[in-house]
Amino acid sequence: MDNSTMHDFGIDVSRLTTTRKTHRPHVALCFDDHVFAVDTTRTFGNDPIQPDAYLITHAHSDHHGKSAMLSPKSICSEETARALEIRFGKDYMGQTFKIGETINIDGVEVATHPTHHTIGSCAFSWVNDNGTKTLVTGDVKDASDLPGCDFLVTEANYGDPADPSCYFEDDVAGLEQIIGDNVALGAYAFGKAQRAVSIARNAGWHDGISMDTKGYNLTKGLMSDCGHLNEIVEYNGGYEGLVIVPPWDLGKLPGSMKKYVLTGRQDYYYPAINISDHMDVTGLVDMVMDMQPEATLIYHPDGHRPERLAAHLNKVGCLAAALGELEI
Repeated sequence: MDNSTMHDFGIDVSRLTTTRKTHRPHVALCFDDHVFAVDTTRTFGNDPIQPDAYLITHAHSDHHGKSAMLSPKSICSEETARALEIRFGKDYMGQTFKIGETINIDGVEVATHPTHHTIGSCAFSWVNDNGTKTLVTGDVKDASDLPGCDFLVTEANYGDPADPSCYFEDDVAGLEQIIGDNVALGAYAFGKAQRAVSIARNAGWHDGISMDTKGYNLTKGLMSDCGHLNEIVEYNGGYEGLVIVPPWDLGKLPGSMKKYVLTGRQDYYYPAINISDHMDVTGLVDMVMDMQPEATLIYHPDGHRPERLAAHLNKVGCLAAALGELEI
């Protein structure tokens, strides 16, 4: 796939640039008289491309909402805006919506769809004057609510078919079995920590859950059904019930605690329980094949996985390219 394919769709794929002429993260989609920047940092007045909107799919830092949230042209879900404010201590300056709503962005009707990656994560879709339906997903955990499209712009966090670590299933049952007092879970403060709380509550754990300050604030701010939480201000005792802290803080907790890390990785000191906010490579390939887009652009993350996923999709008959392979 090359740029001519996108031109047939009435779309130009561009990269925003810095003042040093290096590429800003991720991608800008130019169509009709519009430019939508996706998961990228802001531009400045001397940049050759000035977006009509900064689409923020979710609040993880590698999707650059910390920068984009300061622009009145930023667009994200209500939950993502709240998460950005809690995470970065700044006011969100842009437009928000409820996931599932259709919003008007500079005259373009844009539909929004849940991706179940983090609380507030969503995909965006719209149709241009050529009749091309574009879908931009961000990171995806569950694609069941995503619509079909002509041009798919998606991710490849676990997109290398040759890497055994890109194949996994969530071990929810394993997590449910170890939930209890004097148990500590290592989980990232945004995303996985909230999922751990949800799984614990669904498993019948109604007692207190102690969390580090960032995880506590995010969980209280984003979940209406989180139950009783206790904020850990200092790691000097007073932990209540189940404990959830970032993986790197597990060593600060008493040695008498049973400690686990919620991860698909195998390089942590503590035992791992596989709980991921992403689909594995099988899920990613199935998503593309189920949607049957005419072309797929893989824009995230850095590294070799977008190219590996694109190559595999081409082998199975789905036209695809990684952003880094395009001449822009």
